[in-house]
Order: sequence, then structure tokens, then C-alpha cells
Amino acid sequence: MNTYADAPAAIGPYSQAIVSPPFVFVSDRHIREGGVEAQARQALQNLKNVVEASGSEVGKIVKTTVFLKDMNDFGAVNMIYEQFFGQHKPARSLVEVARIPRDGLFEIEAIASVA
Repeated sequence: MNTYADAPAAIGPYSQAIVSPPFVFVSDRHIREGGVEAQARQALQNLKNVVEASGSEVGKIVKTTVFLKDMNDFGAVNMIYEQFFGQHKPARSLVEVARIPRDGLFEIEAIASVA
């Protein structure tokens, strides 16, 4: 399993990320402390840490999938997401889910280029 010190360990039998050139596939990044905004900011920072430790960078993220516990948080999460990515606009799916592990409110996974 691939693990990175600058992000919380996976909560199950899976890697935080797998590098399979030309991509790195980053597993779910979620935090259970704080409200949805705090969770989104920390999860995105953890995503950045894992992407960079895998030999890529935020500007090379090509696809994200965001999971929200409550679609009413869409506006706040969208603002944080836009601040994080700036002018870089990866493809994105965003879905509301019944439950996130450890009663989280926000979760994100990503695919980035390592080329």
C-alpha cells in the first residue's frame, strides 16, 4: 500500500494513491472534524499533499469526484473548490450520498497526470 505522511492514513485496506503512468489515482480524502467547509478545506489540502508526494501537482489534476452528505452545502463547497483550484478547472462529478465513512460531510477523490 502507498501511504504518505502529510495526509491521514487510509481507513481501510487500500492505498492513499496509486501511480500508474501517466496517471496517479488518489483515493478518497475526507475529514470528520468540523463543519463541511472545514472538512472540504482540509480534504483538499490532503489531496494536494498526496498528489505532490506522488510526483504530480494540483494543476495536473484532470478529474475529481466529490461526495456531499447534503446537497444544500453545494454553494459553500463550490466556493472552496474554486478557491483551491483557481483557474485550473478539472473535470468533476459531484453527488449527494446517504453516508460518508466516519460520518463525514465531504469527500473527494482525484486522478492526476504524472507526465
